[in-house]
Amino acid sequence: MRERHASQGARRAREFEAFVAGAAGRLLHAATLLTAEPPGANPRARRLLTLALSHTYASWDRLRGEDPYDRTRQYLAVRFARGAWHQYGGLGRSRPSPDSVLARLTPQERLILVLRMYEGVAEEQTAALLGLPAERVGAICARATATLLHPPRGPAPADVMEVAPS
Repeated sequence: MRERHASQGARRAREFEAFVAGAAGRLLHAATLLTAEPPGANPRARRLLTLALSHTYASWDRLRGEDPYDRTRQYLAVRFARGAWHQYGGLGRSRPSPDSVLARLTPQERLILVLRMYEGVAEEQTAALLGLPAERVGAICARATATLLHPPRGPAPADVMEVAPS
């Protein structure tokens, strides 16, 4: 009996290690996009990924045919949303790295944009995961995309030379 449990544990560990070897890089990139941290200095993203992978490992035997990547990504997204809610009093503006292109977006906009554009999650699935109407998800995604494609212009330079009439 004890040997059977040991062999099941070893098989479980091998399966999970294979999953992590194949999925961790992409999941870390998604988490880094969510937190808008630089890729080389992303402690919040690494913590988010560690929590998501820990959760997946804890429920590994209960997946029963579910896609472990999808399950981990869902947990990552929900954990990010909850963290943004508790840290900033909602999915409003956070303080990501100013060097990040995604820093202009709210956490909610980043979450929806990453799920829809980077991860390829359908609008309806994203809406169900976040508890929003699909139309709202579409509108937020469109606004976030427009913000990234057409960034607001900065203020005019303070040192404008006046042209003297000739």
